[in-house]
Amino acid sequence: MSRRLDRGRIDKRKDMLDAAFSVFAREGYPQARVDQIATEAGVAKATVYNHFGDKETLFRETIAALSERALARNLAAVALLAEASDDLTDALTRAAIHLVDCYCDPQSWALRRLLYAETPQFPDLLELTQDGVVKPVTQALADRLARLAVEGHLDVSDPALAAEHLTALLTGPLEARSRFGTRRVSRLERKAITESAVATFLSAFATRP
Repeated sequence: MSRRLDRGRIDKRKDMLDAAFSVFAREGYPQARVDQIATEAGVAKATVYNHFGDKETLFRETIAALSERALARNLAAVALLAEASDDLTDALTRAAIHLVDCYCDPQSWALRRLLYAETPQFPDLLELTQDGVVKPVTQALADRLARLAVEGHLDVSDPALAAEHLTALLTGPLEARSRFGTRRVSRLERKAITESAVATFLSAFATRP
């Protein structure tokens, strides 16, 4: 019985965090109201306060929850590089297109826009997302690239820097073409950006016969 109650409490908390993100992304932090969030989550306003205390705490918890989901998705994309493949271009492209899909996910765009807008008021949230998402993903990618170097596929002296280069080749064009998330980047565009990024990366780091 208690396990069902715990499960229900977790589900209710997730519903409130999802609703909070929807309202914060739509209205912005200053304009968002707790009663709007409660209505969207299908709970009483008092329930939101009972779980989170105040709007600021709810906002921080919302960003933290979205960051955890983003981390899991990005790490799953990087993990594709561990799958056996005789074609380095194909392996990198497969992982890179998944990273691009993570980057272009509507929630990811909304999360970044919220951070851009609210960082002056919540500077610690930028550190939270950097330390909680960007750094672990870059480190995981660096580890995979280092393994490819050990296996003789890449000529990489600094895997962490190489990971940053590959990430920049993927995300830079997406920022420009999407106009910072205000324009949808088509699947065809994403594929072209990914293939170009991988080709450029390999021209710099692939081992030569």
